[in-house]
Amino acid sequence: MSRLTILAACLALSSTGVCLAQARTDQQIEASVDAAIRPIMQSQGVPGIAVAVTVDGKAHYFNYGVASKESGEKVTKNTLFEIGSLSKTFTATLLAYAQATGKLSLNDKASQVLPALKGSALDNISVVQLATYTAGGLPLQFPQAADSAGKMLGYFQQWKPLYAPGTRRQYSNPSIGLSGYLAAHSLGVPFEQAMEKTLLPKLGLKHTFIHVPQDQMELYAQGYDKADKPVRVSPGALDAEAYGVKTSAADLLTFVQANMQPAALDAPVQHAIAATHAGYYTVGDMTQGLGWERYAYPITLDKLLAGNSTPMAMEAHPVQWLNPPQAEPKDVLLNKTGSTGGFGAYAAYVPSREIGVVIMANKNYPIPERVKAAHQILQSLTE
Repeated sequence: MSRLTILAACLALSSTGVCLAQARTDQQIEASVDAAIRPIMQSQGVPGIAVAVTVDGKAHYFNYGVASKESGEKVTKNTLFEIGSLSKTFTATLLAYAQATGKLSLNDKASQVLPALKGSALDNISVVQLATYTAGGLPLQFPQAADSAGKMLGYFQQWKPLYAPGTRRQYSNPSIGLSGYLAAHSLGVPFEQAMEKTLLPKLGLKHTFIHVPQDQMELYAQGYDKADKPVRVSPGALDAEAYGVKTSAADLLTFVQANMQPAALDAPVQHAIAATHAGYYTVGDMTQGLGWERYAYPITLDKLLAGNSTPMAMEAHPVQWLNPPQAEPKDVLLNKTGSTGGFGAYAAYVPSREIGVVIMANKNYPIPERVKAAHQILQSLTE
């Protein structure tokens, strides 16, 4: 089909909002990705980056640099990267799946789901408050003395809220991590098993792991810290639930595509995805979903940067709850960043335009650089 034919068809179907993206050639998409990514490789000293773009259901892969400076192995669409807090979108989907299958309700109090928490502040904090960082001031990270699987429950049993539950957003690994722990408990299996044996296969993901199997280790990229020293994620309390996923560009894009077009999935998974996209409250221009963070689209770069800023992650923000939760509107962008000591990731997509991008790197470079690159790529798909 010629480009003129495509453009003519798009004029007839312009109300769908995806035609301009459809009309772009593979070469144009590659040029747009190159223009966004190559400057980051140079300015930030990133050894390797994998980018995957989806346009109207079609996947495009672009790979840069090496998965390991020591071996010189090239990045491919199957290279495994740590995705840090982007793992929270998987955890949230598992939580919503537990609700969709009748194992718990997001409105349950945490101690209803896990009796070991009875008599603590978690008697008065709901699962949805944990999943949306509004439990009352749980910190970004566990205190060092509590940062292990054996000490995690003891920490929650003695923890005291700083704020009334549901009044402020305080971004927190312990908060959403505990919601994932509760989801797995309600399903009757450990979190890793619930994820790797139940949810991930239902999403069609075959190269996404909590613990990378030995026969896949050769695909696991080496991460590098800010001093360019080799590093990989270390164990910690609720690490699997909050920041433990390792995946490839191909699988992460499949996850994004499933979020945009879930109709082929099992009904409980469809319901789960819808629940993760619902809006639970607003903070500024951002509407908080489960795991995902949502914005009206089109969105300016400044607003997207503000929503992914250090103050948004590090400070407590008053929230405006949406009662009932707001179903996903037609024109929205959903996104999430993720980092570990040696990796940096970002995913953003616009379901109504059928466009999305994932960017994965084996260095923890600044979040604003990721957001700018993704925004630039998405903009190029709609121009």
